[in-house]
Amino acid sequence: MEGLEKFSAEQIDIINNCVAMAEELVSNFYKMTASQWTAACAYDIKTLADLDPEEIVHGPFAQVIRYKGRPKSSSLGSSTYDFYKICLQDHTILSVINNSPDIELFPFILYIVAHELIHILRFSKFLRNFEASDEEIMAEETHVHTTTHAILKSVNVFGMAAVLKFYEKWCKPIDDLRKF
Repeated sequence: MEGLEKFSAEQIDIINNCVAMAEELVSNFYKMTASQWTAACAYDIKTLADLDPEEIVHGPFAQVIRYKGRPKSSSLGSSTYDFYKICLQDHTILSVINNSPDIELFPFILYIVAHELIHILRFSKFLRNFEASDEEIMAEETHVHTTTHAILKSVNVFGMAAVLKFYEKWCKPIDDLRKF
């Protein structure tokens, strides 16, 4: 973690805005109310400053880690639930931002967070197994990129077109994305 570039306080403010917008866009796409969204997805989003060493990766812009949660008031194993942690990889994201003049932080983070939220929703609804083969993982990535693209293509955010172009190689036509 030493020596890896981290988000600034100003960039963290941008990320917080992206998270709020991504949650709204994804839940609206799947026609979920705020209470349905909260009930379906238990997660948190962290940046490099708050990641444990084993949560840091090199290459991906983010990773989703599944943990087991349990209410503090319960000692029963039957009360456990899946809790997901989106681990943003500041150093990898900032490398793209610093080396790609057409990629802006806000639309890039919006895409990344929306993408990871779709994964979490699909895992939470048991539409995809968190533990999957390499072939299943690649199919899931293609599906989630295509869904993310569908959600964000009409969003009026400066720089979104460049981000969608950045990810277009991952997309393919899917007839009805709302099937999850």
